[in-house]
Amino acid sequence: MKYSFKNDYSEGCHPNILEALVRTNLNQQNGYGYDDYSNEARELIRKKANIPEADIHFVSGGTQANLLIISSILRPHESVISAETGHIFTNETGAIEATGHKIHGVSTEDGKLKMEYIQSVLDSHTNKPHQLKQKLVYISNSTEIGTIYKRQELKELYEFCQANDLYLFLDGARLGQALTSEINDLTLEDIANFTDVFYLGGTKNGALLGEAIVITNDQLKVDFGFHIKQKGAMLAKGRLLGIQFLELMKEDLYFDLAKHSNAQAMKIKAALHQKGSQFLSETFTNQIFPILNHAQIEKLSEKFDFYVWKKISETNSVIRLITSWATSDEVVEDFINEIKSL
Repeated sequence: MKYSFKNDYSEGCHPNILEALVRTNLNQQNGYGYDDYSNEARELIRKKANIPEADIHFVSGGTQANLLIISSILRPHESVISAETGHIFTNETGAIEATGHKIHGVSTEDGKLKMEYIQSVLDSHTNKPHQLKQKLVYISNSTEIGTIYKRQELKELYEFCQANDLYLFLDGARLGQALTSEINDLTLEDIANFTDVFYLGGTKNGALLGEAIVITNDQLKVDFGFHIKQKGAMLAKGRLLGIQFLELMKEDLYFDLAKHSNAQAMKIKAALHQKGSQFLSETFTNQIFPILNHAQIEKLSEKFDFYVWKKISETNSVIRLITSWATSDEVVEDFINEIKSL
């Protein structure tokens, strides 16, 4: 069977989580996220981010988190601004639009939104009330092409949003990888201070499933639980999510796993650089996007799975390689040897 670099959730979960689920299996607990494990996990997240007043909700997946957050924030006449590479714009089957809200997709060079991009959308929607009212800005960290926001960039975006009556929502499906990137200068506390709502992704960082939604803006906390229940996202056995985040948060396992996935990708990136490969974007997380000729892609695909991301000429395409918390040194060494043989 080929080893897959297609995503970072092909494996099950970190053994600590399985052990904890077995160990606590017969302990009776309250349902719907009111169990002791979920409460303890919430307190750990609040402590690590220095946000004692934040509301924290555990849900099962990233698209679900995006749908819950955005649909709870926006009124019927309001819309959201996103990079065209944003997950809500490209890979969620119109989930946001299905709730009646338009997404304004913005073309970006590196997957990151800038103030001038947002301003261009605002400038083209001044004929109120005949045009939609932009109310939310959606960003991802790391982005869907592996890039990350630096502290000053996020701070400026947040201040711009505040000045223009916009909420800032950060999709953190791969937030662990962003925060442990070798070029990162953001902390979890910075993320909390410079967004209105964000989430910590577990599905792509060692959990069986699950994301932790963190709401810092008091206005957005009101009635959020109703949205979770109404959209079928409130698990009776909420403990299953709480236990996982408790294991990930204690002793910083969450960040250790993310750091490992980044390190494995950087080894592959270095090998590709040595072969003279160019890249779609300059990334320092667990996603890399090398440009290879079609013969090289065919050769690598004999032993490994990955996505051909984008055709850029008659002879060359971009592939996407993603390493995970479980990607072993042996697999990386095998792949590097294949790269050297190209």
